[in-house]
Amino acid sequence: MTTRVWDYLAEYENERDDILAAVDRVFRSGTLIMGESVRNFEREYADHHGAKHCVSCDNGTNALVLALRALGVKPGDEVITVSNTAAPTVIAIDQVGATPVFVDIDPDTYLMDSDQIAAHVTERTTCLLPVHLYGQQVDLEPLQRIADQHGLMILEDCAQAHGARRNGVVAGTTGHAAAFSFYPTKVFGAYGDGGATITNDDEVAANLRRLRYYGMEKQYYVVQTPGHNSRLDEVHAEILRTKLKRFDGYLAARRKVAQRYQEGLGDTDLVLPKVAPGNDHVYYLYVVRHPKRDEILERLKAYDIELNVSYRWPVHTMSGFAHLKQRPLPVTERLAGQIFSLPMYASLPEDLQDKVIHAVREVLKGL
Repeated sequence: MTTRVWDYLAEYENERDDILAAVDRVFRSGTLIMGESVRNFEREYADHHGAKHCVSCDNGTNALVLALRALGVKPGDEVITVSNTAAPTVIAIDQVGATPVFVDIDPDTYLMDSDQIAAHVTERTTCLLPVHLYGQQVDLEPLQRIADQHGLMILEDCAQAHGARRNGVVAGTTGHAAAFSFYPTKVFGAYGDGGATITNDDEVAANLRRLRYYGMEKQYYVVQTPGHNSRLDEVHAEILRTKLKRFDGYLAARRKVAQRYQEGLGDTDLVLPKVAPGNDHVYYLYVVRHPKRDEILERLKAYDIELNVSYRWPVHTMSGFAHLKQRPLPVTERLAGQIFSLPMYASLPEDLQDKVIHAVREVLKGL
């Protein structure tokens, strides 16, 4: 049997009764869009973060798009971010007509190198968009100082960092707003697409609610700026409400898998994840590094183990973004040829963890 990099079937078997009960509640409610399940989930998810507002939407990409628009980012503006991220981060910036400006990453954590930001702030910069990548947070203190100095917005991309903490502060609660994805593979995922933005700013929250619903405040009347059709449906909201009760368990299980990988592979020449000081990693992905990455991946095929590379192509190297004319990012580009992910999800059985550890060790010995 193939060991998949991610799988939901064991989790579903464990939670099946609760999930089906959640779906049945929605179907029996008489409301499928923008009803009590969405409103209750938004309140509960905001409370979970100690935030004032949560505005849900149909996916994580649109959570970023809506957040950028709600924060006032407009065509011609510049948004500072990283290229070592999922393409949707940059697609969202492009969607609002702004220009992404890339800084390089820290070679140990693969997170945004905060020391490079100040040199890239221009009169067109309006927003800093740090990506809390793979399950741990960017150090936001330097970003906050720069934002305060230049009057910039901070939008946290938390798609990969549900529940991650830095010095006790949970991801998504430092900037002006934070966007989340509930794509099924996430630390906290739905059974389909979903997303949300949290904020403590009343005006930003009001903008978000209008923008996700065509720009309307009342039925069939666009009030200010035309928006999107970008709503979280009732079924996924109710499922997420059910899963939110298990949130701490998901984090504990992922950390347990990461610990077993550390114990099983820590004496090899594979570079294992490094947790930045002050960070509590939630291991959305377990990203390792080796200069012979591609040879390792090829040899592991014989063991029927599915692996992933996040991300093989930095965004600034993709032909679809050739118009950006960005400068080289040497650390990002070098690491893109070395990183890969081991299977990681909360319900990954121990026997499959052992299979992965054994296979990787055997392949490394044969290099």
